Amino acid sequence: MISCVSLNPSIDRTLALERFEQGGLNRVLSQTDVAAGKGVNVALAASALGEQTACIGFMYREGGALFEHRLREGGVQSDFLWCEGAVRVNVKVFDRSKGEITELNSSGTPVSGAQLDQMRALSLRHARSAACLVLSGSLPPACPVDFYRTLARDAAQVGCRVILDADGERLREGLKARPFLIKPNRYELELLTGRTLDGDEALLGAARECVEAGAQVVAVSMGGKGALITDGHEALRTPGLRLEVKSTVAAGDSMIAGLAAGFARGLDLEQSFRLGVAAASTRCMTPPEEIISPETCNRLTEDICIERMSGC
Repeated sequence: MISCVSLNPSIDRTLALERFEQGGLNRVLSQTDVAAGKGVNVALAASALGEQTACIGFMYREGGALFEHRLREGGVQSDFLWCEGAVRVNVKVFDRSKGEITELNSSGTPVSGAQLDQMRALSLRHARSAACLVLSGSLPPACPVDFYRTLARDAAQVGCRVILDADGERLREGLKARPFLIKPNRYELELLTGRTLDGDEALLGAARECVEAGAQVVAVSMGGKGALITDGHEALRTPGLRLEVKSTVAAGDSMIAGLAAGFARGLDLEQSFRLGVAAASTRCMTPPEEIISPETCNRLTEDICIERMSGC
């Protein structure tokens, strides 16, 4: 079982435009509303890859039915703490002419200390039976910045692997719990290290520092330039694939899902990396309202070029 924690779910509203005119009039060609949030995205992708998956977290009365429906259709078990209020809405403006997305994310609804205690107990209950607990995404208002560290330490105490996908202080604090895997992108890694990282060798050096700080595995996503991964003993990179990109929304979440699935199956670093990159690539080729195709992912796995890096 892969259990994915979603503390700040969102409805992703994608507005497609032929060309985005900043400060001007923009006519919307299409609009889609999708139940999302990083934990939800990871759970759906992992389920599509054939893993038994659960999504746990806070959920809200207004808009919550959209999540229940999507998770049920995606074969994901849901276990929510229901709260009053509405699910936040994140707006994504897709410029078709450039293939670019501009995101406008709302903060969400504040949570109470009692709700956080309930969430901690729910997370621990799932960690007792899960092979992996995925902690990803933003935290709701009034949630302590070190809450992922708390959940990760709870899970580690019962022998559950933790995958952490966060940024800023959430990542810095979470790293103190010595998670199994973290997946920063270049910008997030620069924030963590406090320096500019130009080139693969600089990124690998920063990733190795994260291993020394406690993470067992560090995967770095680099968008169209590919990705790299290291466990401190070996380091691998891929330049990525040339794709017809339909959307980059949730590509990083799909990479997390592929990595989690690979390690849950007992695959080695290279094979898990292949699956993670293939899942992210499949997501880019898939409209945001659709779930990734496992057949496409399996086919792409064989097309990925893996290069070994020095420095480990």
